[in-house]
Order: sequence, then structure tokens, then C-alpha cells
Amino acid sequence: MAKKDFYEVLGIQKGASAEEIKKAYRTKAKELHPDRNSDNPNAEAMFKEVNEAHDVLKDPEKKAAYDRYGHAAFDGGMGGGRPGAGYGQQGDFASAFSDVFEDLFGDFMGGGGGRAGGGGRSRATRGSDLRYNLRVTLEEAFKGAQKQINVPGSESCDSCHGTGAEGGAEPQTCPTCGGMGKVRAQNGFFTVERTCPTCGGQGQVVKNPCRKCHGAGRIEKDRTLSVNIPAGVETGTRIRLAGEGEAGLRGGPSGDLYIFIEVKEHELFQRDGSTLFCQIPVSMASAALGGEVEVPTIDGGRSRVKIPAGSQSGRQMRLRAKGMPALRGGAVGDMLIELAVETPVNLTTRQKEILREFEKIEAENNPQGASFFRKVKSFWDGMTG
Repeated sequence: MAKKDFYEVLGIQKGASAEEIKKAYRTKAKELHPDRNSDNPNAEAMFKEVNEAHDVLKDPEKKAAYDRYGHAAFDGGMGGGRPGAGYGQQGDFASAFSDVFEDLFGDFMGGGGGRAGGGGRSRATRGSDLRYNLRVTLEEAFKGAQKQINVPGSESCDSCHGTGAEGGAEPQTCPTCGGMGKVRAQNGFFTVERTCPTCGGQGQVVKNPCRKCHGAGRIEKDRTLSVNIPAGVETGTRIRLAGEGEAGLRGGPSGDLYIFIEVKEHELFQRDGSTLFCQIPVSMASAALGGEVEVPTIDGGRSRVKIPAGSQSGRQMRLRAKGMPALRGGAVGDMLIELAVETPVNLTTRQKEILREFEKIEAENNPQGASFFRKVKSFWDGMTG
């Protein structure tokens, strides 16, 4: 039976690009996979046919020979054996399927990693990012501050210069995986990949590990860093220090350090964004007659605030531009002052007399209000009598 044209098998035109060949192969491989076509007795044969076509067309030299001589190029007289020879045997078919498995499911098996020269994976690994929680006062958040912090972490080993090898020598290709960082275990039809147990997926091994870092290329060391806290920070503000995280493994780049700000609660001020709130106690007389009160501000100064006569508890007054600055520039917020009228306690005899006299005069000036309070008193007397 004459063999089908390889381009026809993949459903592409002659002269298709390498990307088009690869894309067509993946589509056909998914469509004709025997596991998806258990009710089709021809599925396995068609799947093998697709693999044979792909094996030829993905290789530039084989593809050129096929384009010139067709199937005759591999029948044994035109130089070299047939590319698909042995596909009916279990071992070669499983090997061919492993290519499909890697293409279709490589991302789930940890594939797609960076490769070094010669097909091996890059041995350098970026260091982890670190987090540091920093508490600042409200005054520091208002003005900004320069803080010194101690960060536990790691840095590149100065003995091996981050290579992990004694004297700074370069690591060698792993003999187990040949630099791939992974090994394949074949079980009948399936071929499964796993991380190389010798190199741990690095693709390279250190024969003479550095005695100081034991081959890691980095050592544990605390560092003291200076951090600039900008004015206007709030709880949850994140500051990134690039390259100040954990050192990379075997010469890899360092991670970043993220500083998360927490602003401590203040004994006098409450904050909402750029607005500050402050509750100020005032005497009953000042609230009734009016006057002035001196209030502290977050910048360390004081401001005098006029209290209108007849002010009640809870009344708010605004001080412009006495709040918090915006983190990224802009206008300064306001401060809201809330009055808390205090009721006098521990009155002297004279003070009580004055208040009774005031109450009597108030009743004469406001008979309607006095009548209401007399009714309330009579009601409660009846309830308790």
C-alpha cells in the first residue's frame, strides 16, 4: 500500500514553515491520540503515521531530502535508513510519543525552563523576594524619616564568587541528565519526566564544593540597610528595594526586599487618608459663652480655635492644611476638631447655688421648656411612686 504524502498527513502545504509544521503536528497529535479514540481501531496506526511525518518534516536535512526524492529518500538506496523504521516497535513508539508528551504537557512537568549552552538548564537561580514589616509613628509618617533596619538574609559567597565551586571554578554538566535538569522514566506506552536527582534540576554539578558556602554560592548574613520613608505613608504602603532580597543561587541575581509600613496609633489624632481628627474637651461655660481654645497640631505646633457661643458636644470645626500630606505630592489634608463639652463634677456649695439660680432664670426665660421638664418629672414620679 502506497504511503501517504507527509504534508497531506499533517494537513499542510509543501513549503510550510517550521512553526506551521509544529502547530499542525500538535493539532493532529491531540486529535488522533489513541487514548481519545479508544473506539477507533485505526487510531494508533494514524497516530504513528503523524509522528513519522513530523519526524521527517521537523528536521531541515530530512525535509530537504523528502522534498527532492519523496519516500524513496529513506527506502535504503538514497542514503540512510527510513526515518520511521521501527515505529511499530514499542520502544521507538514510546520514544516518539515522549516528544508529543513534552510538547503538549511540558508546562505541567516543569518544562519551558531556561536552557544553558549545550541544551542544559541554566544553573543560576534568582534569589527569593523578602518581606520586612516596619512600624513608624504618625509624626514620622507626616514628616518622612530615614530608618535603619536589620535584615536577616543571604548574600553571594565571596570565597567562590557565587559559583558554589572551590576557588570559583565553573560547575560541570550533570552526568545523569546530560545538562537537561530532568530524567525520563519509560513505562510501556508512557514516558514520564522528573527532576534529576543528581543535580536537583540545575543541569550542572559542583565536584569540589566551596567549603564556605557548601556549594550553594551564597551564605547567611544579616545586613543593615538605610530606608527612606517618604512623607504621607499609610498602613499598607509598600516600599520596594530592588536587589536587596535573598542572594541568587550559584551566581543568580538577587531578589527584592519589600518593606510594608504600619503606622502606629496616636494617642491624640485619628487618621483617615490625609484628614486628621482630634477631639478637644471644652468647659460648659466656654461652650455656652463662647471663647477660644488652643489645640496641638501634628507638625508640633499649636493653633488657636474660636468656639462659637452655644456650641454643643460633637460640633466640628476645620483647620485647613493641618492634616497629612499626600504620599505622591499634592495638597496637605485638613484637621477636623470635634468639641466635647464637659459636665462639671465635684461642685462646691457656691457653684451649686449659681447653677440653681441659672436653672431658675432659664425656666423664667423659657416657660415652655420648663413646663415640658415639669411634665417629664411628674411622669417619672408617677412611675416610681
